[in-house]
Amino acid sequence: MTRRFATAISLVAALSSACLHRHGSALSPAAARSALLDPSSSFWTTNAPRTFDARVETSKGTFTLSIERDWAPLGADRFYNLARAGFFDDSRFSRVVPHFIAQFGIPGDPGVGAVWQHRTFPDDAVVHSNVRGTIAFAMTGPNTRTTQLYISLVDNSRLDAQGFAPIGRVVQGMSVVDSLYSGYGENSGGGVRAGKQAALFSGGRAYLDREYPKLDRLIRITVIDR
Repeated sequence: MTRRFATAISLVAALSSACLHRHGSALSPAAARSALLDPSSSFWTTNAPRTFDARVETSKGTFTLSIERDWAPLGADRFYNLARAGFFDDSRFSRVVPHFIAQFGIPGDPGVGAVWQHRTFPDDAVVHSNVRGTIAFAMTGPNTRTTQLYISLVDNSRLDAQGFAPIGRVVQGMSVVDSLYSGYGENSGGGVRAGKQAALFSGGRAYLDREYPKLDRLIRITVIDR
């Protein structure tokens, strides 16, 4: 390998890395935590790109989400900003129900959870159906979305009429989503509507790891520019 060729390869790798991480790790850990503890920060007013991908690394492997802002602008913006601030990193897939959904979005850090548990945002219109592989925010009723999202493991189009608005879909690695541990069913996550998530927010990942040690980890989400 010539020196010029090696230099060219290094440059391409550096540019690729910069594209991959431009939004996902633009913040220092200190800045990210500062933003996570201050929902009123201007950081949270940033609009998501019209389309973007999110690489989700888990204890079972990696899958990729394609987020479409046209489907649900407010939902896409919330997910985009949470992801680039590292909100989901080192959390758990706390509610995986066979033949239904895989849910995540309760932060591993109880301090962050306390800030965001009741930080709602308005609904989007439902313009895309909750078919298998789509991702949408969980909610308890109108205008109650916060930070928890679910991926449909089957065709859940019956949820459309209830106002669940998908923000995107899994475009790579759906087999990873299908493999997430589901043995606890409704017992571990409790479901937003069931109102039994207090211990998950107050205890964070430590509580889930102690009580439900088989849950799969969400290691990190990285926003990827197209």
